[in-house]
Amino acid sequence: MQQQFIVVRQHTENICRPLELEDYVVQPVADASPPKWHLAHTTWFWEEFILSKYANGYKRFHPRYAFLFNSYYDSVGERVLRLHRGNMSRPTVAEIMEYRAYVTEKMTHLLTDMPPEVQGLIDIGINHEQQHQELLYTDIKYILGHNPLFPVYDTNFAEQSTAPVPTEAFVHIPEGLYTIGYTGKAFSFDNEHAVHQQHLGAFSISTGLVTNGEYLEFMNAGGYDNPLLWHSDGWSWVKEKQVISPLYWHKIDGQWHRYSLSGLEFVNPEHPVTHISFYEAAAFAEWRGMRLPTEYEWEAASERFTWGQRWEHTNSAYLPYPGYRKPPGAVGEYNGKFMINQMVLRGASVATPELHSRKTYRNFFHPGLQWQFNGIRLCKK
Repeated sequence: MQQQFIVVRQHTENICRPLELEDYVVQPVADASPPKWHLAHTTWFWEEFILSKYANGYKRFHPRYAFLFNSYYDSVGERVLRLHRGNMSRPTVAEIMEYRAYVTEKMTHLLTDMPPEVQGLIDIGINHEQQHQELLYTDIKYILGHNPLFPVYDTNFAEQSTAPVPTEAFVHIPEGLYTIGYTGKAFSFDNEHAVHQQHLGAFSISTGLVTNGEYLEFMNAGGYDNPLLWHSDGWSWVKEKQVISPLYWHKIDGQWHRYSLSGLEFVNPEHPVTHISFYEAAAFAEWRGMRLPTEYEWEAASERFTWGQRWEHTNSAYLPYPGYRKPPGAVGEYNGKFMINQMVLRGASVATPELHSRKTYRNFFHPGLQWQFNGIRLCKK
């Protein structure tokens, strides 16, 4: 456990190594947090939930850091509003790295003689930091991708992990009763429980993801101009935001380009489309005369296709499973409080930590957000 903790802490810092100092504080939009904040918040988590309660004589690194780096735990105390995270030029990046080193050292010492009751919190803390590692990639891309210079983050970062599978291939899933939820013995989040049975009618699901080329056909056919394809909220979103393409797409000299973490590139028609909202995914499915799968259908069919390149939109609202019980205390705010007004994504992406790529993992975002590495898998009866 100690070694796993150290590896995870180091990896968070490694993700930030390609950045310039000026990149650490930028917050172009409220949904994307500055890298400096991620480095500090993932440190505050260990300090707040473990060290302050279980390390004898622990002295907080700074008395005001809890106010600066609490994310959304209302039961813990007041905090800086999310949209103001980029306004904090102080503490400096150097001071945040000192904070990380201090907490990592104290945690490493605690893990040499860990109280048994802390085991569950350690697991949550490790998985929490890994979630922020993925958010770091998406937020860094948003920061650099909105810079007119389109700066390169890492020339070796591949946003396409495997050869694409044609979306024309569909697999049939028979009607039946399917087990939904996590049944293993390793770590899982509370929102993956309770395990339950779900009856599904017969359906067919694509073995591949929608490609850039297919999405370009939708765009060229006037998909963003046809209100009949969109949910009412989605159509309002298109008009208000003036959306005409996936996020990070730019038409330069008559050709579509896209910004990736390895730099600006031509849109490859064979690669899976990414950085699209639920609204766009649903409109595309409507245009194709198909639909998005429910999260239950996706889980039931997941062993019949490969995934891991893009988080995949589902047509399911993020709600508790039957029998779900929110954990007591502040940890109960981790997932349960967000079970409203959001949609479920399933699968994983090129930015997802390996152990978070499981068929029961439930990701969730508001339907108008595009900055996640997400894509489309179609479904039909």
